[in-house]
Amino acid sequence: MPGVTHDDAPLLADLMPWSVAPLRPGRAWPSAPDAASLKARWDALVKTEGPEREALFAPTRARTLHSAVGQLPGHPGGTERLVRASGPCPEPVRVLHAPFDEQWLIPDHRLIDAARPELWRVADGHQVFAVETGAAPGSREPLLLATSLMPTLRSGRIRPLFRRPGGEEANLAPGLLVHLEARLGLSPAPVDLLAWILVTARPGPEGPLVPLTEDAGLWTEGVELGHRMLWLMRRDGERPKLPGGRRPYVRAPLPPVPLSLHYDADEETLHLGEGRISPVPPAAWDFEAGGLRVLEEWFAARTARAEPGTLAAIGPSAWPQPWTSELLELITVLALLAELRPRQAGLTVTAPVTAGDLRTAGVLPVPDAARRPASVLDHREEGPEGQFALV
Repeated sequence: MPGVTHDDAPLLADLMPWSVAPLRPGRAWPSAPDAASLKARWDALVKTEGPEREALFAPTRARTLHSAVGQLPGHPGGTERLVRASGPCPEPVRVLHAPFDEQWLIPDHRLIDAARPELWRVADGHQVFAVETGAAPGSREPLLLATSLMPTLRSGRIRPLFRRPGGEEANLAPGLLVHLEARLGLSPAPVDLLAWILVTARPGPEGPLVPLTEDAGLWTEGVELGHRMLWLMRRDGERPKLPGGRRPYVRAPLPPVPLSLHYDADEETLHLGEGRISPVPPAAWDFEAGGLRVLEEWFAARTARAEPGTLAAIGPSAWPQPWTSELLELITVLALLAELRPRQAGLTVTAPVTAGDLRTAGVLPVPDAARRPASVLDHREEGPEGQFALV
């Protein structure tokens, strides 16, 4: 992690004060690596009735077939009780299901134990979610992930960059950017601060700490590095590529059902059954998040066998070609992120702007209102059984 010359770095929880607990799905079947499986699972559910539908649904204390809940903000899912539900599956959406693992989710409030509607309310093309991973001190794992997708992974708290749709009202301590502008002689945007946070955040006893600086040159260097990390994590623009000669390719076709995954470090080759992908840099294979190899977890999520007779057991009969393309891109992203680690570790934060400085300037403590979601009063949302609510 970056070196620091002081012990009074502000908490991330003070710099980005509004945070939301992770989603609690409650059941696995509404998520999948492919959208077609989700539609097939939904169809299987609504074709059944009575006890059979209840068993397939997998009820919990938070959700049963009789639960009355409102519509998930931004998505036209039904609000009738699931015991009477029929019709087509709500259109699946792309989510960040696990670190660096983009999957699909049925965006229906009736299927998710704790969907965190306040997050869905501000999710749009302008939003970036910072997700705490709980990485330990001294770990090479990322302390924070950034994504433009709804994060459904079960890790730490989620901090949206903006409190309102359309990129309005940054989720930052009031007055923070103005104070940094005065200290730096620059005009940082909210996304610039998030880029800096990705690079410099380090574990602390009360949560992630973020050393700040008034050195304009150091700030510019850190922000540039952070924007590169943001681009690689978000994957919502031009697709990343490794230089020619280092790009991973399929050297031997993947079998219809690759049951094993093995890495040959000497040949830099990833074996998926009889299939082969190379070159795969060791840094990509060794890349970990949550104490687990990302590539191994990604593969396991697509090959693990669910209990027969459950909705989760409905899936592709053979390895879909899009998964191979996703795997090649994931290898590229992990390799490029690993290449940034020496620059990140070498960024020593000097000329600090401390938590004490922010308190003196009146930026801290943060007002209680900044830790709560903003009210969005420009639209109505459908509540249980078709009733409407103003939020």
